[in-house]
Amino acid sequence: MNNAKPAARPEAHPSQQSAAQGSARARRVEKSADAFRTISEVADELEVPQHVLRFWETKFAQIRPLKRGGGRRYYRPEDIDLLRAIRGLLYDKGYTIKGVQKLIREGGLKLADGEVVPDVPGPLEGEEAASPSEGTPGADLPLFRATLTADQVREVKATVGELTELRDRLRRALEACKRARG
Repeated sequence: MNNAKPAARPEAHPSQQSAAQGSARARRVEKSADAFRTISEVADELEVPQHVLRFWETKFAQIRPLKRGGGRRYYRPEDIDLLRAIRGLLYDKGYTIKGVQKLIREGGLKLADGEVVPDVPGPLEGEEAASPSEGTPGADLPLFRATLTADQVREVKATVGELTELRDRLRRALEACKRARG
């Protein structure tokens, strides 16, 4: 039996550690512009702590990173653009969270590429968000945004209008049935 102990590895010198961290950051820069980013990459890019990004998710329904196993977040380029705009308003322009929420609700938040951030109905500050366990259909499914043509946008809006009308008709029919029984 060999009782020899393995040779102790020398600790990396601090300059080697920072070089390794620098090369890790350099690898991040090599990603495609369309690549998804991790929360640490986004936090580094925007110069905000990760917990701030998680907090903003609770305040702005428009921020919807893809969540994978173990709750890992992956941000799309459009998510990062939105976060950059929110960060600019909060940190550089002095807006409050309520102020940015109002700006989004009123359609006044535009991204660098000129795209207007749509208002996503969600809880206002101080309200609790419904969790997927509360029966929100599809809450665990990833949300994808697509670039749509003007015709496709009109078609989607028309379909949403038809579905809304059908929902309202079904509600009225259900109410009429309940009244007839009671």
